[in-house]
Amino acid sequence: MRNFDLAPLYRATVGFDQIADMMDRVLSSDVSQPTYPPYNIEKISDDAYRISIAVAGFSDTDLAVEVKEGALVVSARKADEDGDKTYLHRGIATRAFERRFQLADHVRVTSASHADGMLHIDLVREVPEALKPRRIDILTGDTVEKDLVEAKAVN
Repeated sequence: MRNFDLAPLYRATVGFDQIADMMDRVLSSDVSQPTYPPYNIEKISDDAYRISIAVAGFSDTDLAVEVKEGALVVSARKADEDGDKTYLHRGIATRAFERRFQLADHVRVTSASHADGMLHIDLVREVPEALKPRRIDILTGDTVEKDLVEAKAVN
């Protein structure tokens, strides 16, 4: 795989550090991404999302969901209760894992629920009022001229 030097991007831009960090993270990560546990990302509405992770064999106490440094971190660690059991076939993987999801700006985790072997994490995007588009009224030429004429008459 080809390595890219992003140093010129850091020197020539101001305020795009997050994009450069994301590109650096994507380009430097391993080609083989972990596939355990499987997950889905659903778009519920324009500003609502749900991440569903298959966590069969884990209880609520084995799972941890955290938001830190702009990333959602889901981890699980199963206590070794099977020390005295002998398996002929062990197909249910309950090995420890940590899954990271990078969150976009203004995305907040609202809830997490665990049912039927699935961990559901609900997210919502809340754009602040200052960043929402707003309509600017356009003044007509008559309004501008009337204000100027009144200003001259006062002098």
